[in-house]
Amino acid sequence: MAFTFAAFCFILALILTAVLIFFVIFHIIAFDELKTDYKNPIDQCNSLNPLVIPEYAIHLFFTVLFLLAGQIGTVIFNLPLIVYHVRRYLNRPVMSGMGLYDPTTIMNADELGRAQKEGWVKLGFYLISFFYYLYSMIYVLVSSTA
Repeated sequence: MAFTFAAFCFILALILTAVLIFFVIFHIIAFDELKTDYKNPIDQCNSLNPLVIPEYAIHLFFTVLFLLAGQIGTVIFNLPLIVYHVRRYLNRPVMSGMGLYDPTTIMNADELGRAQKEGWVKLGFYLISFFYYLYSMIYVLVSSTA
């Protein structure tokens, strides 16, 4: 059993995907709080917007690492979400700061519903990714020879 760069990438991706799962769970809870009027939109958007760029950067970071490690299947697996992130960020509402969520439009029922669906889909993707990376890490560690 040899420790390769691909194994390192999968271990790092496991850890970072766990962080992304926590980010997405925080988003889902935040949108539920908005839906039930526990928090006001300005405070909620101020707490959500700073997490957008780190989420995108973390996901892009370990995808680039997979590309450098030659794990093309994993890169292709992650590519649709990266394309969605880029498209979503380029089409974000005009705001003074970075982020995706505008306090003036987030309470719109369509926008709030879309944000909740996005959170649930991302949670599903990150959970599937987590177990895929776990399996791939074990496979790479067991199949590599020293």
